[in-house]
Amino acid sequence: MAHSQAENVIKNIIREIGQECAMKGQIVSETLVAFIVKAVVLDPKNGFNVDRTLTKADVQKLIKLSIDRLLDTRNPSLDTIKMQVYFDMNYTNRVELINEQHHVLESRLAPVSREITDNRARTREELESVYRKIVSYVLLRSGLGSPTDIRVIREATAALQSVFPQTELAAFLSLSKKEKERQLKELTMIVTGIRLFNKDCGKGGEGIDDLPGILEEAVPAASHHIDLELHASQGLAYRYTALIEMMHYSQNAEMELRMTMLKEVLYNVRQHEAFLCVILSDVITCAQEVDMMHKQFEAQMEELKNIVRAKTAVPTSLVYPIFITLSNLWTSFQDEILVLSFLNNLTVNLQQFLGSHMLIFPEDVMESLLEGITVKTDKERLMENAETKVNPADFTKEEWLFPETTVNFNQLVIQFHGFCAYTFAVKDGLLLPGNPSLGVLKYKEKLYAFSSKEAAYTFVENPEKYIKMTAEKAKESAELIQLLELHQQFESLAPYSQIRAKEKSLLPITKSDTSTQTDTHILPPTIVKDYEWNEWELRRKAIKLANLRQKLTHSMQTNLSHMRRDNSSQVYPLKDSGTQTKRENSSNVPRPQIFLAGLRGRTPPTTRMIKVNLTRAVDET
Repeated sequence: MAHSQAENVIKNIIREIGQECAMKGQIVSETLVAFIVKAVVLDPKNGFNVDRTLTKADVQKLIKLSIDRLLDTRNPSLDTIKMQVYFDMNYTNRVELINEQHHVLESRLAPVSREITDNRARTREELESVYRKIVSYVLLRSGLGSPTDIRVIREATAALQSVFPQTELAAFLSLSKKEKERQLKELTMIVTGIRLFNKDCGKGGEGIDDLPGILEEAVPAASHHIDLELHASQGLAYRYTALIEMMHYSQNAEMELRMTMLKEVLYNVRQHEAFLCVILSDVITCAQEVDMMHKQFEAQMEELKNIVRAKTAVPTSLVYPIFITLSNLWTSFQDEILVLSFLNNLTVNLQQFLGSHMLIFPEDVMESLLEGITVKTDKERLMENAETKVNPADFTKEEWLFPETTVNFNQLVIQFHGFCAYTFAVKDGLLLPGNPSLGVLKYKEKLYAFSSKEAAYTFVENPEKYIKMTAEKAKESAELIQLLELHQQFESLAPYSQIRAKEKSLLPITKSDTSTQTDTHILPPTIVKDYEWNEWELRRKAIKLANLRQKLTHSMQTNLSHMRRDNSSQVYPLKDSGTQTKRENSSNVPRPQIFLAGLRGRTPPTTRMIKVNLTRAVDET
């Protein structure tokens, strides 16, 4: 079957399972369905052979088994898988979370920034509108107060005018778009620093929350809440472990069934414990960051007070960098608030996956089962065998690591999430914590810890056997793949098949991105550019040079070429001038009055015309 065709078949199976579950009132995600399908296929009890193409009957069987498992709401194994899927889909480390939040903020501010940078304001009203948009941008980006609160707007406008008066807006709009965006960010940081300084001095700070004070209360509260959850899960894990140890040697069918359920609930609380440890580690990191930033913030604020104390004018080169530093520290406080809220929500949401074991093993049932049994904590188990360490002299080929001889021993990555590999393989999936202080075995570049010296010595006799037994057990309980961190091992294991040899296994394939660079010329080049090997070419060059000795270079200028040179001239612009006389006078000439007589003719045939000039003289007017 082609790869693309196989992918389409898998997608159709996942889609059909999701639709069937939705019709029966159970909404499941495609990620969860895909994980369950993989778990059903891996389980040897279901009899699937991944070496051959699935028939129609195999597909129907796979769909039915997957749906039955997804609808079994009282199954601790399903709750564990749901918890793993939820954590994988929602958890992200603090750096990625903060970067994602900054990216979201930038995308939300992009329209506001675009309105400012693309504006071509000319009139006074348009410039005032752009300035108001800049104030809104500063408030939205800094997160200090609501941009609709008039008191916050007034305070932000006053701070902005002190560093960026409205008269400079025309020069700002003439800059390039990238320069405008850079200056907007810089103005936001400076204005934020000014408002924080005013708040510290008691002269402003409208709408600004006391983030350092909030974090000082929120971080210990979150840590305490997670500690309570962690201790509760650990307490359940200790009780379930004690019961499984007691029932391990029982051959009673009812006890076997109970032990199966106990192991499933043990995996559930151990997975919850592992996730809580990850969250608690992030909270501790958050507390350390908050403490460090608080000290830096107070130091910067004190330095700023010393600079501006009793001074009417302060150089901007001294205060602007401090304002920017204060703004960056405040942004970091906001980031820590986001991280802490995210971790709290994640902790609360993980509790929904712990309900099944309370239904299967209520408190009264647990008390009756634990009667006469000593419950040991992980710490007590580690202390029992702390003195009986592995003796490296007993082994010739194996390499052992010890705290006394290994640098950064506590940072070693132990296989199976630190649990004893031998105990898990021999006692049918019992999870006991390994004790690294006894000695850590280095086998095929992987590290293994054990719960006792005897377990370590027995495991060394045939490591491959116990590693394979662990993988086979993980196939039956798919939640162990993530709990014991077996992803790489499952990628390297051969598929489950009755035909293949049981001893056959593949080594893990490691991949890494590498790059190399080769110098083009290690030694400096010694190529002579003007070297010529052809004798006739040399003769041509010689003749050319000989002819040049008898040549002269002339230059001349024609009427057409003399206009091609560059000329420049400077003129003075015309000025407007006017004159005014001392008095005004006017004169009036007489209107001409001339009459012609005799034009109509008379009895005599000859016409006599008489011209009479009645125009008055000039001096008479």
